Amino acid sequence: MHILIFCHYYPPEVNAPAARISELAKAWVAEGHRVTVITSAPNHPSGVLYPGYKNKFFQSHMLDGVEVVRVWTFLAPNAGFARRIGNYLSYMITGLMAVPRIDRPDVIISTSPQFFCGLAGLGARWMRRVPWVFEVRDLWPESIVSVGAMKKGKSIKFLEWLERQAYRQADRVVSVTDSFVPHIMKRRGRDDVIVIKNGVNLDLFHKGKDGEATKARFGLEGRIVAAYVGTHGMAHGLDTVLDAAALLADEPDIGFLLVGDGAERTWLETRAEELGLVNLHIAGQLPRDEMPEVWSATDISLIVLKKSDTFKSVLPSKMFEAMAMECPIVLGVEGEAQALLEEAGAGLAITPENARELANAVRKLVIEPNKRAKFGANGLAHARENYDRSKQAARYLRLLKEVAQ
Repeated sequence: MHILIFCHYYPPEVNAPAARISELAKAWVAEGHRVTVITSAPNHPSGVLYPGYKNKFFQSHMLDGVEVVRVWTFLAPNAGFARRIGNYLSYMITGLMAVPRIDRPDVIISTSPQFFCGLAGLGARWMRRVPWVFEVRDLWPESIVSVGAMKKGKSIKFLEWLERQAYRQADRVVSVTDSFVPHIMKRRGRDDVIVIKNGVNLDLFHKGKDGEATKARFGLEGRIVAAYVGTHGMAHGLDTVLDAAALLADEPDIGFLLVGDGAERTWLETRAEELGLVNLHIAGQLPRDEMPEVWSATDISLIVLKKSDTFKSVLPSKMFEAMAMECPIVLGVEGEAQALLEEAGAGLAITPENARELANAVRKLVIEPNKRAKFGANGLAHARENYDRSKQAARYLRLLKEVAQ
């Protein structure tokens, strides 16, 4: 079977869509299938090309047995809504232009965010007359209104109309959370939405590396480290982490680490300097193959979003990596993510955007190492049972075979 995938992001980019799609693709290749991914030249989140890559209209190479087709896009950082829309639209257009140059697939997958990547799958379905699976990772345009990037109006109404068309035209819709399902079903008009949540590569993410060298690299040696690993974006409310670090500034055994990049990183660096936070280090973006070392240096995982009803339906993918690394979680996300955390018994939940609660939760885990160990063991067991990426890949493949018949 030939599987064609539209995914705006792909390794060496390190965000959640890149990780999910690349690991699924490699698993399907290992089962004897052909996989082609249409993506952009790597530039996320800075909008600057990674070394060794060119932003050309069509370039193809093999990566881990997967045929990766990279198309030209209008490069833009993950900041500034208008430029990002230009980036998204250009990917959809050039991605569709690449379709005739690729052998006819048996099935197409397109994944969001961003939403126009999802729409590329609809266009390719019309062009090649093959089944299309729409994978929904975020509720566009609802989420962009929630973070204040756009206000309700004619543009949002048009995007909502496109959203309904995509859900209705797809041969199958895959959601990455249970909470998305009612929203999708209402607009799709059918109750056939499949949930395949995010997961973790247990071969890559496992405890064992010595974290002290990584702590020393970031000037946090000898401390219990509470780390946030992920996008530094408008939705994440990372000023809460800075405020919690300020509250714990007089406790020399506690340190904070931020790893990643995004629209808010420069502001966060400025703010941390203003607060004089010697107990906090902002590392910037690191390669994905360094993430197990970062997690080994992480004693407490911080997973936070802004307080919004929209984010009650979100399952941050970093939860699964933290659980695989036996790392207790302090979670500032309500809804489905909190329910998962409590089911797993893998950490403490706090009110989103509440710095004092965050500081208190970190302090509690610092002074109770047995509780940290228990939460870590519980998380690993839950991840092995429910979020092993290899098991998810097998389930997804069965769905694709069914759709392609």
